[in-house]
Formats: sequence, C-alpha cells, structure tokens
Amino acid sequence: MGTLSLAIWTPIVFGTVLLALGRDEQAKAVRWIALIGAVASFLVTLPLYGAFDRGSAQMQFVERAPWIERFNIHYHLGLDGISFWFVLLTAFITVVVVISAWEVITERVNQYMGAFLILSGLMVGVFCALDAMLFFVFFEATLIPMYLIIGIWGGPNKIYAAFKFFLYTLLGSLLMLIALVYLYGKSSGSFDILTWHQLPLPMAAQTLLFFAFFAAFAVKVPMWPVHTWLPDVHVEAPTGGSAVLAAIMLKLGAYGFLRFSMPIAPDASREWAWFIIALSIIAVIYVGLVAMVQQDMKKLVAYSSVAHMGFVTLGFFIFNPLGVAGGLIQMIAHGFVSGAMFLCIGVLYDRVHSREISSYGGVVNTMPNFTAFSLLFAMANCGLPATAGFVGEWMVILGTVQANFWLAMAAASALIWGAAYTLWMFKRVYLGPVANEDVRQLTDINAREFLMLGLLAVAVLYMGIHPKPFTDIMDASVAGFLKHVAVSKL
Repeated sequence: MGTLSLAIWTPIVFGTVLLALGRDEQAKAVRWIALIGAVASFLVTLPLYGAFDRGSAQMQFVERAPWIERFNIHYHLGLDGISFWFVLLTAFITVVVVISAWEVITERVNQYMGAFLILSGLMVGVFCALDAMLFFVFFEATLIPMYLIIGIWGGPNKIYAAFKFFLYTLLGSLLMLIALVYLYGKSSGSFDILTWHQLPLPMAAQTLLFFAFFAAFAVKVPMWPVHTWLPDVHVEAPTGGSAVLAAIMLKLGAYGFLRFSMPIAPDASREWAWFIIALSIIAVIYVGLVAMVQQDMKKLVAYSSVAHMGFVTLGFFIFNPLGVAGGLIQMIAHGFVSGAMFLCIGVLYDRVHSREISSYGGVVNTMPNFTAFSLLFAMANCGLPATAGFVGEWMVILGTVQANFWLAMAAASALIWGAAYTLWMFKRVYLGPVANEDVRQLTDINAREFLMLGLLAVAVLYMGIHPKPFTDIMDASVAGFLKHVAVSKL
C-alpha cells in the first residue's frame, strides 16, 4: 500500500473500528483509540514532505489500480505542489479536533470520533484523487459524516442546518456529475483528470463545463451569493464540526477550481474571470460588513470565513504566480486561523453555554492564558504581519496590483473590515471589567485546551514568520499550472 493510500485509509479504518465499539461505558478507551488513530494518520503523511521533489510539477507518489473496469474507472491517486499541503493540513486539524472533543462530548462518543476520522480520510481522498469518478465519490461521501455530525451533536436547529448544508452542496454536485459524464464521452471513455486537462474543447462546451463546475465548487467555497448555508451550519454545528468545516471542507471547493474548472476549460475560465473576480470582491467587502453587525460569535467568524475565502478565488482568477500561490497560502492559513477561532468560541461556550457577544465582557480578568491565545488568533484573522493570516492576503493583493491597481485597492480594504469586526468582537468579549456573574465564575484553560490551542498557535506563528517551506513546495506546480492555462484549447 502506498503512502497516499495509507493517508486515506488509516483514519477510515480507525473510524470504522470506533463505530463498532459502541456503548458510552467504553468512552475512555474510545477517546484514546481516536487520538491514536488521528496521530497515526498524521504521522503517515509526514514522510511525504521529505520525499517530495520540489523542482517537479508532475504528479508524485502516484498509485493506480483498476476499480470499475467496465467504465474504465481507476483507483488513481497522486500529489503535486497544489494539493500537497492540504493532505497534511487535514491530518493535523483532525488531531486538534479529537483533542478538543475529549471532555466535551459525553454521548455517543464512539460515533462522534468515528465520524471525524472517517471524514478526515475522505477529505484526504478528495485532494489525492486523479480519477474523476473517484474524486466525485470522495467529494460526495464527505457530506455524510458532516451531515451526521451537525444533525446529531448540533444545536437546537440542527436538523434544519443539516438539511440546508446537504441540499445546497448536493444540488451543485449534480451539475458537476453531468459535466463528468460529458467529458467521459468526449475523451473516448476515460475518467483520468490529467487526460481531460489536454482535451481540446470548443468554446460553447467550455463555457457550459465551467458553469457546471462553478455550481459545485462555488457552493462549497462558499462564494457570494451561495454562501447563505454557511452561517446557519456553523451556528448549529458542534465546535469540532465548525473547525473542520472552516479549516478543510471549504477548501474542497477552491481546490476543485484548480483541478477541474481552470485546466479543463482554460478559455472559458479566462473569459469569465471578471465574473469570479466580481463575486470575490463582493464577498471580501460586503460580507465583511455583514460580519460587523453580528451578535453571535460563531456567525461573525462564519461570515469572516466567506470574506477570507473571497481572497482565495480572487487570487486564482488573476492568472499570475503571486495570485495563485497567494490563494493557496491563504487556504492553508485560513485552515489554521479559522479553526482556532471556532475552537476558542467552543472553549467559552463549554463554560457559559452562550455564543452571544453580550453574554461576555472582561474575560481577560478570569482567563488570562486563554485571552492571550485568543488575541493571537484574532490578530491573525485581521491579517497582522508575522501571522499566517498576513502572508496569503499580502501575496494576493500584490498579484492583484500586477493585474489592476483599483481591484487591489478594493481587496485591500478587506484588511480594514477584518480588523474592525475582529477587534471589536475581541474588545467586547475579553476586555474591560468583569461584566456579569458568569464571567466571574470562569476558570482558565486546562492542560488539554492549552495543548489544542498551543498546537495551532505554533502553526500560525511559524507560517507567518517562515512561509518559505510552504511556497517552495507549490512553486513548480503553480508555474506548470499557469503555463497550461495560458494555452488555448480552441
């Protein structure tokens, strides 16, 4: 079994074992097995870093075996610099989420932990799949554990949120499936994604394919105006669900643009780039303003996710190396920062059982250690230099300046909105005198919570201070990608 197969199936096997354990009396054993499974899944991905050839834009660690031979569908896996970091990010975030749920989840612990480990393996599968049908199966299968996580362990309106999440993402995917079947016919019966990248297509077909893929991926990102499912889902999802949704699942859509829309339909992608850029700028500015008026902390961070992901799609469709690499860096940074923001809200919610900003005030007086972590993550969310949040946004803005100065000005205004809503929330929740009895009773974070937030703090600072290891791995692939997209297929 190859390294990529190990990265996919290790968490799925551990997750399946947990589902078989049952009964909450075994909760302690279940938690330890989940943690061992998550750590093992992360350790399995680490050899990829040392073995990766940074000078090559080709797919590496390729595995290929026949799967459904009648339709020429293969179990075909591979990694390049574009997908590499998301495999490691998924495995890392899964470890943090298992630690975060250690004491909080007390019912159906085995199902909760099992769902997260299975979800982790499926998401790694999305980033590794080089067969379109395999990609589609992994892409759709991620909905099932997430649907259950929201629907079982969520808040009071969890069923509504779970249905909304499922229907939005499923409807977009139906159009993608039609596009995949069309391409299968055009390529004489192949589901190989890299073969499709070379397939000559007329402009009309490219435009239809572009919008079919757009329907699936824009909902997942989510781009404005199909972002309305996200705040509802975040508010109802348990803390771990919100962290994984923001840190990894939103990236599946953005990744889809780079793997499908742009290389398969390059002419249509250039033709309609203005449309994506316009939606991205609206997301960055308008959704940032919407975030400012939120009273619920989770909703505020959910809207900020939409604004930050606007930077990603903006960077991709500027078609220059700084923009595309900046979009990828922004995806990784957003994974660390938004995951950390949701876990911080979870720490407060576990103690006070309220996400309303008005329920807090003066938290720094009772939880100084926790407030220090929260301040770091809030600053990263604003895009403060030397944090992960700064690097990607700065690269995208520099790339946008090369394309159009005024677009870059509009995008850069997001840094102002981001600072406004994040710091205003921080001030009302953490600073000032103790606001009420709930806050007076608070106890500072324990060793488990310190470990969870500490891991993310190290990641946020390391990436902000020394982003070179991240960009080195993607440079050759980004250059190859842009060279491919620059050539017309007409």
